[in-house]
Amino acid sequence: MYNLPAMRSANSALWAAIRDELGLPGVPALPDFARAPVPTSIEADTLFTQVCGYPLQTIFRGQARLLGIPTYALPHCGPCSHAGIFVVREDSGYHSLEDLRGSHFVFNSVDSNSGMNLPRRALAELAGGRPFFARCEETGSQPANLERVAAGEAAATCVDCVTYAFNLEHKPHLRVLRVLAATPPSPAIPFVTAASTPEPLFQALQAALLRVGQAPEHAAARAGLHIADIAAPEGTDYTIQLRYEAEAAALGYPALA
Repeated sequence: MYNLPAMRSANSALWAAIRDELGLPGVPALPDFARAPVPTSIEADTLFTQVCGYPLQTIFRGQARLLGIPTYALPHCGPCSHAGIFVVREDSGYHSLEDLRGSHFVFNSVDSNSGMNLPRRALAELAGGRPFFARCEETGSQPANLERVAAGEAAATCVDCVTYAFNLEHKPHLRVLRVLAATPPSPAIPFVTAASTPEPLFQALQAALLRVGQAPEHAAARAGLHIADIAAPEGTDYTIQLRYEAEAAALGYPALA
C-alpha cells in the first residue's frame, strides 16, 4: 500500500525478511511494485499484499484473508490503528473542518477508507444532510492529491496518516502542508493473502509475518517502514468501517459531497 519509488528498498527489505522466515522454495525475490494500490480484485494467486480495510468489506469481500495488522510509529496511529487526516496548505486560512465548507475538496476513491469513508463520517454531523463542498472531485490517488493541495489546485484533501507521513518524508516540497484535523480512528491497513491460499501456506506465511513484526533481528526491516509491531488479526474489528458508513447515512450524508 505504501509504495513510493523512494520506498522500494524498504519494502524489499521487509519482504526479504518475511521470505527468509518463510523458508520455502519458489517464493518471489521481490514484491511486484507495478501492482495498483487499489486493484480491481485480489487475484487468486496473490501470496502477500496490503489492502485498505474498507474495500475488504465491500468490493473485495471474500477475496482475501487477514494475516497481520501493523502498528506504525507515526502521528495519528495507535496500536493496530490509524486515521485519515484532513490536509491543507500551511498558509491557508482554514483552521477547522467547518472552515472547509464551500471549498474544493479532492479525494482518491469512493472505495477508500481514509480518503472517502472516514472523512464522510467526520463531516456528516457538520453537513446537515446537504453537500458540504462547492466541488468534491475523485482523482484516483492520495499522493497526487497532496501534490494538488500543495500547488494550490485544491483547498483540501483527506489521506491516510501513514501515507501523509511517508510523502512528507520523501518529498520535502510537500512540507508546505499541514494537518487540519483527524478523522475517527480505524483499524490499520492489514497485510493479507488471497482467500484461495492453501491453509498450510497461510499458516506458514502468517507465522513468518508475525515473527518479522516482533523479533529483534528484524528491527531494521521494520524501522525502514516505521513499523513498531505486527499483530495477529484476531480481535481487530474491520466492521467499524461499515458502521461509520451507516452512521453517515443516518445523519443524511451518505456520499462525500
